Amino acid sequence: MVVSSMASPLCTCMFQTPRRKMMPNSSKCKNRGGFKSTMNHFESFEEFFGTDNRRFCIFGSLRTRRLISRASSSGICFFHIPEEVMAKKKPLTEQRRVVVTGLGVVTPLGHDPDILYNNLLEGVSGISEIEGFDCSQFPTRIAGEVKSFSADEWVSPKISKRADKSMIYTLTAGKKAFADGGITEEVNRGLDRSKCGIIIGSALGGLKICTESVAALNVSYKKITPFCIPYVTTNIGSAILAMDLGWMGPNYSSSAACATSNFCILNSAYHIRKGEAHMMLCGGSDAAVIPLGISNIGYTSGLGGFSACRTLSKRNYEPTKASSPWDANRDGFVIGEGAGVLLLEELEHAKRRGATIYAEFLGGSFTCDAYHVTKPHPDGAGVALCIEKALEQSGVAREDVNYINAHAASTPTGDLKEYQALIRCFGMNPELKVNSTKSMIGHLLGAAGAVEAVATIKAIQTGLVHPNINLENPDEGVDTEVLVGSKKECLDIKVALSNSFGFGGQNSCILFAPYK
Repeated sequence: MVVSSMASPLCTCMFQTPRRKMMPNSSKCKNRGGFKSTMNHFESFEEFFGTDNRRFCIFGSLRTRRLISRASSSGICFFHIPEEVMAKKKPLTEQRRVVVTGLGVVTPLGHDPDILYNNLLEGVSGISEIEGFDCSQFPTRIAGEVKSFSADEWVSPKISKRADKSMIYTLTAGKKAFADGGITEEVNRGLDRSKCGIIIGSALGGLKICTESVAALNVSYKKITPFCIPYVTTNIGSAILAMDLGWMGPNYSSSAACATSNFCILNSAYHIRKGEAHMMLCGGSDAAVIPLGISNIGYTSGLGGFSACRTLSKRNYEPTKASSPWDANRDGFVIGEGAGVLLLEELEHAKRRGATIYAEFLGGSFTCDAYHVTKPHPDGAGVALCIEKALEQSGVAREDVNYINAHAASTPTGDLKEYQALIRCFGMNPELKVNSTKSMIGHLLGAAGAVEAVATIKAIQTGLVHPNINLENPDEGVDTEVLVGSKKECLDIKVALSNSFGFGGQNSCILFAPYK
């Protein structure tokens, strides 16, 4: 029976022997339960430590030593690593740099990164009345819907017929980022595909498939599609994309509500820096602007769920003005849909294949408010901690951060708490500019972070930051000199920060910079 695990370099395992006195080399003190020893023998506590306090003191306080002594007298054997093994240390290696070499999007403002960003620069709103289904019974009837979209070039008809829109958006944006990275079929065949991975997450997964299956169950379980379970899961988009590309590296999804994309990007960079991957497709996708099924009480939908949370804007009469981060009259966020995918790559690998490098990924962090299901922490402690950790992990000085693509979803409390945390961290920087992409496309849930990361990278590339539209009556305490105005502005970006936060108090921050 395993008793405990010791945090000592001399003791890698402890296990309980029968409660009778054991001699150090007694045949009674043998391997039990299949435990395989690589050592020649076990030693008793007294025999191993003796009176050598230099070896003894590694176990900490006097109380700890007494506990170990009692354990030894009770028949617990200590398995230790010999000094020659202890002396071996892993050589220090220089941290691998991570760069962005491909971008792919599906959004309410276009399905190409350049088209998306040009629309953002011009202050075009992608929010309108919902056309996909009858939503007249809901208090909110507006959204950032994906329109004029076709996946024919990217997704097979068989998959398109069976899959949820969230998965279709994942496959489309993923393959667009793949192609944008200059990876043709010939190039792909020449890659070490065991070192190419995919982490594209979703906050809600196959919501439409799930609820259609529930509706089918009301008739008979035989009416449920056999693809219900696999196509509901959040990892299925990454898995199907890997099958299409033959990429056999790290592959899974991370789901952290509306912070999902940033979690996936951070995890992907980790795999590259650890040497487990050369390239990673990463980001997020969600499609919650849908009717989810029919029951005896009518339509239910993702729209209905968020309406029940009382988090959505009800400005149905002015759809394009409904998402208004930091404006005193904001009344909630506008739900959106889509996907964003980045191709992250190890720098030397990218250089060897002659890839176009858009920006460098510096790092980031994530924390939890540990406070409330939907409300941010009153003093913004979780956000501030996340920013500080991101700067520390990335080795970035706070004065170098001069552009922030904020989470700012147009919620009465969240916008102000984030702004206060940003000013607390970066308020002394006279060059600082802050904007919110959500003012034009709404909140894309699990896809928000990746689409906003694309906008951040395009800002680095172009030297232009997009406006904050609908900021007509700034909230009290908000400095309009810090916030980008109603027109695009020129900015020589040194380091850019992109924030994403989610229900449950999920906080995430990622940092990009021009590649030099």
